[in-house]
Amino acid sequence: MFMSHVSSRARRIGILALSVAAIGGFAPGAATQSVRFYADDPIAREPESQDASKVSTYDHSQMYELVYNLFINSGHKPSGLRAKNINTIDEVPDSSWFTDRIGARAITNEELVRGPNAGTPPDPSKWVLVREKVSGVHPGFTAMDARGETWFLQFDPVHFPEGATAAVAIASKIFWALGYNQVESFLTTFDPSKASIDPKASIRRPNGKRTPFTQDDANVVLEASARNPDGTYRVIAGRLLPGKIVGPYLYAGTRTDDPNDIVPHEHRRELRGLRVFAAWTNLTDLKAQNTLDTLVTENGKAIVKHYLQDVGSTFGMCNDVHEWDLSYEYFFEGGPSNKRLFTLGFGLSPWQTVDYVEYPSVGKFEGKVFDPRKWRPQTPVLAYMELRDDDAFWAARRIAAFTDDMIRTVVHTGQFSDPAAEKYLADVLIQRRDTIKKVYLTPLNPIVAPRLDAKGLTFENAAVAAGVAEGSVAYRASWMVFDNATGATRPLAETTSETTTIAAPNGLPSTGFVAVDVAADSDTYPTWKQPARAYFRRDGDSWKLVGLERMPDNRTTAAAGPNPSR
Repeated sequence: MFMSHVSSRARRIGILALSVAAIGGFAPGAATQSVRFYADDPIAREPESQDASKVSTYDHSQMYELVYNLFINSGHKPSGLRAKNINTIDEVPDSSWFTDRIGARAITNEELVRGPNAGTPPDPSKWVLVREKVSGVHPGFTAMDARGETWFLQFDPVHFPEGATAAVAIASKIFWALGYNQVESFLTTFDPSKASIDPKASIRRPNGKRTPFTQDDANVVLEASARNPDGTYRVIAGRLLPGKIVGPYLYAGTRTDDPNDIVPHEHRRELRGLRVFAAWTNLTDLKAQNTLDTLVTENGKAIVKHYLQDVGSTFGMCNDVHEWDLSYEYFFEGGPSNKRLFTLGFGLSPWQTVDYVEYPSVGKFEGKVFDPRKWRPQTPVLAYMELRDDDAFWAARRIAAFTDDMIRTVVHTGQFSDPAAEKYLADVLIQRRDTIKKVYLTPLNPIVAPRLDAKGLTFENAAVAAGVAEGSVAYRASWMVFDNATGATRPLAETTSETTTIAAPNGLPSTGFVAVDVAADSDTYPTWKQPARAYFRRDGDSWKLVGLERMPDNRTTAAAGPNPSR
């Protein structure tokens, strides 16, 4: 057996730590160096106790990242290590990176419709342009509304009316529900007759110099944007983030000037699992430039808050008019490129045979041939490549928590003028959700939410609950007394059941800890025989779940699928 968790030991010595105890060989009588579980396990929030006020602003080279990812990361061999920021029950605690929402608790449709939008929307009765839009490929401005609040305005391209703005409106709510920090984004209007240019407004020219922002610069943006019949423009307005902007975060390594950032980003489960969420929504343009760190003060301490701040390259909106290969290939892959070259184009790639149903407001987005294991972002990032089956299982459970009604509700917030486009987008998201459930909830033991009480051990089978498991299943529980001080176990008994409630044996202790190995016998899924181990501590008259182990380090995993670059 194994253990990897956020340890309270580090908190006791007054530093932030997410320490990982990789302990093997839980044979009866085996001893460990210290206690396994502490009084506050499992922790619900990642400790961030250090003052990060010395964090400095930095820029990141997008071209360097592109080249490095394509030609260095593409050959990376996954380490096989468990995620290093999970707690003792195999979950991701809340942090400045992530807040556990859907799947951990019930999310109402009202919450989903609101998403990250906690404040009031912009007042579009007046706009003052202050500079160019600082991120993203779609046209836009940085502007102040009638109340003097700063917003980042993004327009729809001429050939994708409603598409880019709807993508941000919808995806920001989906990724908020999935747990990521998101920019508050509102659909609104831009009327050129009610806009002016700040005398101090400037724009960065191709040579790097900043010069005055002129009406000609504004006209260039408007000419590239989809205009309404009344002369106004539909825009998505992103609220200026609170705190001091200190640059992007990377998908590997740590930020060396942030004393709280000590887990390599490629080993953060929420960044690994982002590959599954991105495959579901077709978020192909994930790179450092689409993230943002801000220095904020919370509970009297300066910490860095991490935003996934640009999720607009979803639902086909990153594909330009003639780009059909995104989500099927990286920007450059030697194998497929050479095949097309040496066959004079007759050696077709999978994306060349997909039968897309296209709407201007949706783009190239389909669910019939979608396979999340073969899905590709524009470039490979290290966190994606470290994805393991247990990380993908964690992510798939959260996607499975989106009901059909929730998906249709959140898609409706895109305010499509064409009901057929709205229905199509929701249908595809439902199709892709169902595929992800089938692919990622079945490869390993799907036992979740174990509880121990007077009835015995009760749990859920995530694959069965999601409706993707076939055939009958029988369950076996191997019971042990667990010594928290030494790690030794003493066998008690084995009990079985045809249901997800297994009777407890006689002789359970009235104090201390018990461990239970739960395996599932299924002819369809032989890997379910590998047991998941649950640890319970006696607290007064009840048992509390304090540990859950599903998959050891370095176990062979196929979550991300084959790497075609190798």
